Amino acid sequence: MRLSTLSRSVQGARVVVTGAGSGMGRATAHLFADEGAKVVVADRNPETVQFVVDEITTAHGPGSALGCSGDVSQPSDRLAIVHTIVEAWGGIDVLVNNAGVSLVSSVFSDDETFLSNWDQTIAINVSAHAHMIRASLPYLLKAPHGGRIVNIASTEAIVATGGISAYTASKHAVIGLTKSFAVELGRHNITINAVCPGPIDTAMTAGINDEAKEKYAKRKVPLRRYGTPEEVAHMTLNLCLPASSFVNGAAVVVDGAMSVKHG
Repeated sequence: MRLSTLSRSVQGARVVVTGAGSGMGRATAHLFADEGAKVVVADRNPETVQFVVDEITTAHGPGSALGCSGDVSQPSDRLAIVHTIVEAWGGIDVLVNNAGVSLVSSVFSDDETFLSNWDQTIAINVSAHAHMIRASLPYLLKAPHGGRIVNIASTEAIVATGGISAYTASKHAVIGLTKSFAVELGRHNITINAVCPGPIDTAMTAGINDEAKEKYAKRKVPLRRYGTPEEVAHMTLNLCLPASSFVNGAAVVVDGAMSVKHG
């Protein structure tokens, strides 16, 4: 006999993960599938989409995952992602807005580079989150156990690094978007939260050599290492559990205490 009443199962949940072709998105898609959810793997690279779908269906059988390649900054591609999951499984229970880019945007960048990189970063990292939520909303409203939305932000929403102002501004904006939508959506039994990863071993940090990563981690991160994509994925999953029904509008930091360390 169980003494608790709230479920920690996502068995059968219908999940969209954007930016799922690699890194944290791929790990998130894997984890949801491992826990019995049905996952749409969305990414702008069709080859990585198919690779991740094949990984999941090999492990969990046909029907456990579908792919949809597209650019979340484009309206038609966003609608295609929503159509893919609704056509196959009849609705959406969970939306994970993970797609993002980090492009050079220094105050000293030339005008053309700054404008292009700024616009692209804001379009993918912020605007696409809002538009994906709005496109998914008719179905999240009907989710049997309440809809769940997780926006992937960053510790750049808390601290800042020079030279990537667009990325830093976009991640601050994701937190604001999350809080504002949480106030609106709570009465409809939809929760929306943000996850703020710190230094994680992903394609975004692949250009940093191992020696530099180790040196940085020992100096900046109390746990003295980079995190893994799967560690972030587990926090994302936790926020989507039926049992997490009273967590709403939160920004959860996953950074080994980097952002709270002084000196």
